[in-house]
Amino acid sequence: MSAAIQRFFGKKTPDELVKKWRQEIRSQQRGIQRQIQAIDNEEAKVKRSIKQVAKKGDVKNCRMLAKELIRSQRHKDRLYTSKAQMNSIIMQLEHQLATLKVAGSLQKSGEVMKLVNQLAKLPEISQTMQQMSMEMTKAGIMEEMIGDTMDMMDDDDIEEAADEEVNNVLFQITDGMLGEAGNVGPALEAKPVAQVEEDEDEEEGPELDMMQKRLQALKG
Repeated sequence: MSAAIQRFFGKKTPDELVKKWRQEIRSQQRGIQRQIQAIDNEEAKVKRSIKQVAKKGDVKNCRMLAKELIRSQRHKDRLYTSKAQMNSIIMQLEHQLATLKVAGSLQKSGEVMKLVNQLAKLPEISQTMQQMSMEMTKAGIMEEMIGDTMDMMDDDDIEEAADEEVNNVLFQITDGMLGEAGNVGPALEAKPVAQVEEDEDEEEGPELDMMQKRLQALKG
């Protein structure tokens, strides 16, 4: 079927499909960058709160915020990785366009399939990548995703931040007031948490809970 006939019946030509996918991926990249910026802004607020709470000796809430910060940073790392994977797909699509001029058809690509499968696990872009995978499957670029390739669970999402990692974060943010950096610096101070909680929970609790929820929302 010629390109003119395909367009007449509402079907996109291979060239048009590749350009459409490339445009959609770049749009998703811009959305992810906006989310990264939002997470950065929220993390800055959390770091300031950790410093303020640390000065009051509230170790419990400091550790809670530090754990949320670590989970947020892990999620942000995944977002950066996804942007790099999208760049790889765009490069593969550019190669498809070049091949299309010679071969006259799109070629199956194991690399594109692997990258699309990985990106489909990221909640922020899952729907778009699943739709793209179906279109690419119909176009002959990749095979149908089966089994657990669409599993959304990520080990990092359920892995608790290790105490050592929390201590390092607290040490860096509080300039050594709390936590420890490896074998250097003071150990986590065992301040009278119960007394602090009694004095501060009513004042700090709602604000800290709200901040924790905002970070969790950005990751969702």
